[in-house]
Amino acid sequence: MGLTVLSVSYPLAQVSPGTAGGAEQVLATLDESVVRAGHRSLVLAPAGSRCFGLLIPGPAVPGVLDLQMQERVRHSYRETLQKVLPRFAVDVVHLHGLDFLDYLPPAGVPVVLTLHLPPSWYPEDALRLDRPETYLVCVSQSQARECPPHARIEQVIENGVSLERFHPEKKKGKYALAMGRICPEKGIHLALDAASAAGLPLFLAGTAFGYRSHQSYFEDAIRPRLRDGHRFLGAIGGVRKQKLLAGARCLVVASQVAETSSLAAMEALACGTPVVRADWISCGHCDRLAGRNPRLSKVGVGSMPPGSGTSLLVGNNAGEVYRPIPESRRQGSP
Repeated sequence: MGLTVLSVSYPLAQVSPGTAGGAEQVLATLDESVVRAGHRSLVLAPAGSRCFGLLIPGPAVPGVLDLQMQERVRHSYRETLQKVLPRFAVDVVHLHGLDFLDYLPPAGVPVVLTLHLPPSWYPEDALRLDRPETYLVCVSQSQARECPPHARIEQVIENGVSLERFHPEKKKGKYALAMGRICPEKGIHLALDAASAAGLPLFLAGTAFGYRSHQSYFEDAIRPRLRDGHRFLGAIGGVRKQKLLAGARCLVVASQVAETSSLAAMEALACGTPVVRADWISCGHCDRLAGRNPRLSKVGVGSMPPGSGTSLLVGNNAGEVYRPIPESRRQGSP
C-alpha cells in the first residue's frame, strides 16, 4: 500500500513551474515524483497553484503582503492542517516554508522540514526543535556548514534539475539572462548595470512579490534600468523557460547573499549556458555539479565584478568557460 505524503508550501507563493522561487519548484518536482512512484500526493498551497497530486487550496496570494495579511494567511494554514491530517490519514508531512513554525503540526505525524534559505534567516527555535519524528534537511553541504552547532540536521539532500527538460539548443541569442525573485538581496540592479556596460541586453524573468520592500525595489531600482534593450518578461516556466535559458549568452547571478542551492544556475548549466556570478557569493554547489556531468562540464561558473560589465559578458558560445575576474569588488546600489 502506498504512502500519503502531504507537502506544505510557503503560504505566500503559488506552486507552479513558473513560480520565481526555488522552494516552490522543488515542491512541484517532489509532488510529481511521488505521484509517478504510485503514492498519494497532497499539496497544501495557495489557490491557483498547479500540482500532479491533490491540491488543497489555501488562501490566494494577496496583492499586498503586509504583516496583518501574512498572519491571516498563516492562521488559515494552521486551521487547514488540523482538518487535513485526520481526514486523509497522512503518513508524512513535508514543510518547505521559511515560516513553518507558525503552522507546525502537533506530535503524532512524522514531519520533514527542508531548509531552502540561508540558516541565519530562520528563527533560532526552528533549528532547535524537540518535537519527536521531526527531521531537518539541508539542500547543500555549504548550507549545512552554515547551520549553528545546535542545529539538528538529519540529512543533506542536494537539489537537482531534470536533464530531459533542460537541454541545449543549436543557437545562442544575443542577450544575457537573470531569473528569480525580484528583491534587493538578489542584486538584479547590479546585473542590469553590468549588462548595460557590456552593451548586451539583459532579459529579466521573475516576480516582484507583494511585499512593500520588493515592490519599492522594482519601481526604484529596476524599472528605471529597463533601457538599453533590457526587458522584463515576468514569470516564465515550461518550454519557454528552457528555450530562454538555452538561448542566453550567460545567466547572471548577482545575489547579495549566499545561494544555498541555485536551481536557476543548475538549469542554465544543463542548457549549455555559462553562469556568471557575483564573486562575493558562494556557488560551490554548481561548480561541483558542472564537474559531475559530461554535458555540464562543457560550461562553467565564473565570477563577475558588477562595476566592470565590459569584462562580464565576453563569450559568445555556450561552450566557453567564464573564468574568475581578479580584483573584483562589490559596487553599485539601488
